[in-house]
Amino acid sequence: MKPAGTLVTAPPPRQGWRDAVATLRSEPTHARVLGGSIIMLLGSVMVSLFNFGYNIAVARMLGPSAFGHVAAVGTLLMIVSAITLSFQLVCTKIIARSETTAEKSAVYATLRRKSWTVGLLIGSGLALTSGWIASYLNLPSAWLVIELAIGLAIYIPLGTKRGGLQGTCKFRSLSFNLILETVVKLIGAIAFIEMGYGVSGAVIAVSISVLLAYFFPAVPAELKARHRSGVRASFGEGVQAIVFFSGQVIINNVDILLVKHFFDDRDAGLYAAIALVGRVLYLASWSVVSAMFPVSAGAGEESDNRHVLVVPLFIVLFISLVFIIGLGAFPDSILRVTFGFHLSSGMNALLSLRAAATGTYSLAVVLMAYEMSRKIANTGWMQLAISGAVIAGIQVFHSNLRQVVVVQLVLMVVLLMIVSIPFFKNRKCRSSFLEEAA
Repeated sequence: MKPAGTLVTAPPPRQGWRDAVATLRSEPTHARVLGGSIIMLLGSVMVSLFNFGYNIAVARMLGPSAFGHVAAVGTLLMIVSAITLSFQLVCTKIIARSETTAEKSAVYATLRRKSWTVGLLIGSGLALTSGWIASYLNLPSAWLVIELAIGLAIYIPLGTKRGGLQGTCKFRSLSFNLILETVVKLIGAIAFIEMGYGVSGAVIAVSISVLLAYFFPAVPAELKARHRSGVRASFGEGVQAIVFFSGQVIINNVDILLVKHFFDDRDAGLYAAIALVGRVLYLASWSVVSAMFPVSAGAGEESDNRHVLVVPLFIVLFISLVFIIGLGAFPDSILRVTFGFHLSSGMNALLSLRAAATGTYSLAVVLMAYEMSRKIANTGWMQLAISGAVIAGIQVFHSNLRQVVVVQLVLMVVLLMIVSIPFFKNRKCRSSFLEEAA
């Protein structure tokens, strides 16, 4: 500290990125959520582009049949992501609430050890049942499942690492980690397929991308310190996370599987492309939630920072409206440029309707994630119930693709209405929210 009266004649040194992130954490919650959201949104744009590139490259290089095998194997990864994201959410929440370095490092070490145990068990189980899984999914070889099993064993601990980055508000590092995975997956798939490895090459690229993402970038120094502490994740936190992400995985993926079962190959392929465009919207929305979650969790349940909701809700609403309007205005052009598919005149509204369903669900996720960041909430169970209703609804109403999308839109509106009740039932909450929005 400079003595009193000292004049500063030189400009302050240029702020490094570590100092910038530290400054972000010291700013008011509005600024922290907005700044983190911008970083995560930019990262999600890159992730979406490279994920799109991976799917388009594999589809064009291998053809529809082989691409179907890659997509089936990828579905296994999406199912397991419920566990990966559960470790990430729990790690984020507890680290954000921990006040000392000792507590943060102890939590991270405990969850990392447990995630490795779970990852190795799942990877081993998948490898041992690879023959049965390959037969059920009509895959050409059980080796495809074994190759993925190696990546899945690492994918679970990767969730803990990302939770450590997110919980310490290292949004730039987290974005880099997500981008690295998709870049390696894209480049690796193209290289291996060109070398003649075909479907196997595309799957191996996935496992390699997960491996590299686990090591780069390094975890924050404050999580590497060796400290003994009694801090640990509660059973309730883990159950809440698993329930929430199980419902999320079902809502985001089950429609594709059901359409594949009920419709012919052309319609199923067309719907898969439409759903993939919708996932881009959800990925962008989830990046906003990722920035909000540690800030809200750090405030604690006793704090009444409900205004933290305003920024993410309006960002997600804005993104959703842009998608709905854009996809509604140029549906055929978008699918033709990206996948080479053409929509018939009766299907032009499918893209915007699917975007509306995804946008509505994304708003509900913002509310659910906010509640989960502060306490053990029951909204995850409601989402799980709605995911079951989605399955039942599509089972009954599937005369055409429009019915499938409308079922999802109606149920997502119902979900949003239900999870919104606690926020507008309380007069103080409603007044605070409206004042902040104004």
